[in-house]
Order: sequence, then C-alpha cells, then structure tokens
Amino acid sequence: MEEYHKSLKQNASMGKAPTKTLATQATHFFAAVLAYTKLEVLKLKCGIGHFRLKAQLYTVGLKAMYQQLGQLRA
Repeated sequence: MEEYHKSLKQNASMGKAPTKTLATQATHFFAAVLAYTKLEVLKLKCGIGHFRLKAQLYTVGLKAMYQQLGQLRA
C-alpha cells in the first residue's frame, strides 16, 4: 500500500495539484489515478518499475521535442 501512495504522489503528480475548487480537485485526482493505472499496466508489460518507466517516458519525450525543434529551425 505504501508503494501505491508513493508512486501516486511522485509519478502521477498527485502531490502537485494546483487546484482550488472541488471540481478541479476531483478532475486532478481522477487524472492522477488514471496515470497510475497506466503506469501499472506498463510495469506489468515491461517488467520495470514506475520510476524507471517515468524516466524512460521523459527521455523519449525530450528526444521527440528536440527533433521537432530541429525541424522548425530548418
């Protein structure tokens, strides 16, 4: 259970909720739980942990961003 809360807070941005109203808080909570669920599915498919998955996803995203930035410069 502790691993669930830690991953939900750190990997699914549950601890960074910039929300003030009940509706936006509920939406953010739903999105965070959905993100956690998707990470859990990837964990089962790939056999690696949430933190490593998140790092790999960021790496892929950064590479795609730099590639697109290079195309815009050309």
